[in-house]
Parts: sequence; C-alpha cells; structure tokens
Amino acid sequence: MTEQAYVFELTEQSFGTSAVLNSHKIPVLVEFMGVWSGPCVVMADRLTALATEFAGQFIFAKVDIEEQPGLKEQYKIENVPTLLLFKDGEVIRTEMGELQDAELRALLKDYGIFRESDEMRGQAREKHMAGNTQAAIMLLTEAIKKDPANIRIALDMVQIFIDLGDLDQARGLFARLPEGVRESEIGKALSGQVRMLDLASKTAGIEVLKGQIAQDNGNHDARFDLAICLVAQHDYQQAMDNLLIIMEQSPDYKEGAARELIATLVNTLTPNAPELAVEYRRKLANMVAG
Repeated sequence: MTEQAYVFELTEQSFGTSAVLNSHKIPVLVEFMGVWSGPCVVMADRLTALATEFAGQFIFAKVDIEEQPGLKEQYKIENVPTLLLFKDGEVIRTEMGELQDAELRALLKDYGIFRESDEMRGQAREKHMAGNTQAAIMLLTEAIKKDPANIRIALDMVQIFIDLGDLDQARGLFARLPEGVRESEIGKALSGQVRMLDLASKTAGIEVLKGQIAQDNGNHDARFDLAICLVAQHDYQQAMDNLLIIMEQSPDYKEGAARELIATLVNTLTPNAPELAVEYRRKLANMVAG
C-alpha cells in the first residue's frame, strides 16, 4: 500500500497535535511563511514535493504568520521563511531563509530520510569529476535499476552527456523526461547549458573575440558572444563581468539580451551554486534599479 504524504496547514488550535505530538512519531518540519513572499512559496513547494517523495517519513506543516500571530510570537519568528524541525516534542533545529532542494535533502538526510540511489548519485558525481566518467556511468546505471522512480539519475546522465559534448544524446534523453522534470530547476539548468553550448559553437571563439574587444572596448557583439562562450565553459564570473559591462554601457543592447542571459545564468547556477546565483540576481536587480 502506498504511503500517504503528510502536508498540513496549521493553526494555533491544531499545532499542538499535528506538530508537537506527532513529532514523537516522525520528524515534523514546520515552515513559518508569508503567502505574499516568493521565497516562502517556492520553499513550501519544494518541501511539499519532498513530503510526497518521502511519503510517511516526515510531516511538512505550514504556518501563515499573518493568520497565526500567536504562533509567530510563541516561536519568536522574526523573518520568513523560517523552518523549525520538531522531534520528540522539541524544536531541535532552526533554519532561516530560503533553502534550495539540495540543502533540504541534506537536512532530511541528517535525520535518516534519504534514498540509497541518491548516495550512489553522489558517488557517481565524484567519479565523474575525478575523470572516471565510465565508472560514473556504470554506477548511475546500477542506481536506476535499483530505483527507477528516481528521475534525478536520468538528469545526472544528461549532465554527463553535456560535459562530454555529446549534445545529441543529452537532448534525446532530456526530451524523454516528463514535462514537470524538464521545467524543474535542474531541468532548466540543463537546458540552459545545452542552449549555451549551441550558441557558443556559432561564435568566432574565445581568443578571436578577446582580440576584437581589445581593439574596440565598445564592441558589444563580441563581448556578448564572449560571455556565451565563457558560460559554456562554466567560467561564470568572467561571463557575468562582461554582461554587466554591456548593461552599464548599453542597457538596451539587443532589446535586453544581456539581462536575459544573466537570468539564464542564474537559472543554470541555482541548483548547484545557490549562493552565487543569489549574488548575480542581486547585482542584476541593483543595476536595473539604478
């Protein structure tokens, strides 16, 4: 029989039973949130998906601070989102601010909630990064046999094909994934990488473009193409620097193409480098506001 996902919206009246008492049975994650806050809603969606994936292993509860001011005061909530983890009737962990999917999974793992296939994915990633890609592929193949429902294994394979430059294989596998997976944060990051590699292949190449910029610092076309090549090579800092120069000198370049590429870059970085993504998003916002 399929386990039920435990996702609740709590009030002051239901909190004691649904959160505190139930935490004697399984961990309870409570997100204090504001429905007006984008980061709160996004993190609630992530936790709902995890509660479904790990159905019956933990409870996810939401508290709207505006509708439940008593709970906000009781637990001294100053900022949202704030995540409290209850176990055996007590708050044993507090996390403030938006947590990405990987961070939430790491939190759950600390309390014994994880998939063995994800452990194998981590091992495969280490082997791939160390240059032993064949061993990584074999490990992912074993993982998908053990846990065919773990769609992230297929996403890892797409990433390996991208890293190997086999874009046809990457596109083919990616196209067979469910639409919801393709539209996920990781899915968008992968499709962004493929797009950048396609675009980079149509440029004059990094060295030629650098030479053109050296001759004419205002050559925005060369600088934009250089940024594309740098993104394709995962040199995000240099890519961002060049895009910001374009925006400073010509904010409306190609109807906002530089701003759009920065947004794509942020989406690409969000799953694996959330802090860097936040930094770039802030720089873009400051520049637009300025």
